[in-house]
Amino acid sequence: MVLALVAVGSVDSEACTRIVYNGDSSLCIVGRSLDWKTPIPTNLYVYPRGARFVSASRPGAFSWTSKYGCVYAVGYDAGITEGMNEKGLQVASLFCKTAQYSDSTNNDRRPVSLSVFVAWLLDNNATTAEVLKQVEGQDFTLYGATLDGGTESKLHFGVTDASGESAIIEFSKGRMCVYRPDSIHVMTNDPEWPAMSAIVSYWRGVGGTNMLPGTVRSADRCVRGDFFIRNVARVADADLGASILRSVMFNVSVPYLYTVTGEPNVSSTQWRSMCNLRDLRYYFDSATARGLYYIDLGKCDLRPGAPVLKLTTIDCTDVCGEANRLLRKVAPFVPMH
Repeated sequence: MVLALVAVGSVDSEACTRIVYNGDSSLCIVGRSLDWKTPIPTNLYVYPRGARFVSASRPGAFSWTSKYGCVYAVGYDAGITEGMNEKGLQVASLFCKTAQYSDSTNNDRRPVSLSVFVAWLLDNNATTAEVLKQVEGQDFTLYGATLDGGTESKLHFGVTDASGESAIIEFSKGRMCVYRPDSIHVMTNDPEWPAMSAIVSYWRGVGGTNMLPGTVRSADRCVRGDFFIRNVARVADADLGASILRSVMFNVSVPYLYTVTGEPNVSSTQWRSMCNLRDLRYYFDSATARGLYYIDLGKCDLRPGAPVLKLTTIDCTDVCGEANRLLRKVAPFVPMH
């Protein structure tokens, strides 16, 4: 998540999971959970084409005008955690405590705040290939707010387009690394992707019908998600596909208000989302709500000059189904730069 904090403990505190479900008839749905030890208020914003963003509040910042309308999940009304654009491109940030965005040789490039990095990718690109072309060369320096007594925002990023093509973007020792996950359609947190993919491959050899790791740790959740998403039906129906993926997301979620004696930094799942990249539905599934609802981006006015819209999730505890009627005109959120 954009505003996540580093925490030290023997149990993972940064438990987020991202899973790509590839169904039939071009159905592709990306699910993610957001987990943290304290509540993270998250609201949904719909931005039209022509929206203007500034990359940072630092010298050398640049601006852009969005080519595509988007729905964003915005933490604390200040930083974009993930989103989907009208072309069916989805980008999500997940915690990765080993992330290092720059070093002494490249920390003077154009600054991009983590608050708007996801928007920079979604606003300007229609496919995963276009995203990777935009970031190749790493001519930018990411940075995040220092919060909670000096801890840092450390993230890596999952990208998937409507065709199902995915990429993982990580920053290791100051260098950007891009990975194509191939047959692995799950990402969690640490370790970095080369080590994580090796762990998943090992457990594929063990065989999930024999045994699966069951803790809330990052690698365990990745292994369980990989096994289940490979062994569910491939369907074309949007609602059924969302239900299938939601059931897998439950399996890798952490129980709400989960605690372990002596482990003060243990997370629990705050919410889950599912982005239907074919039908442009953004589902939101709060741990404390009684229903699953979605924004149909295809029914939103995304023309340049249209208003920014907001859905306040705390007001939606009893909502089920399409929630476009609950979107309200608002001013753009103010990014935490």
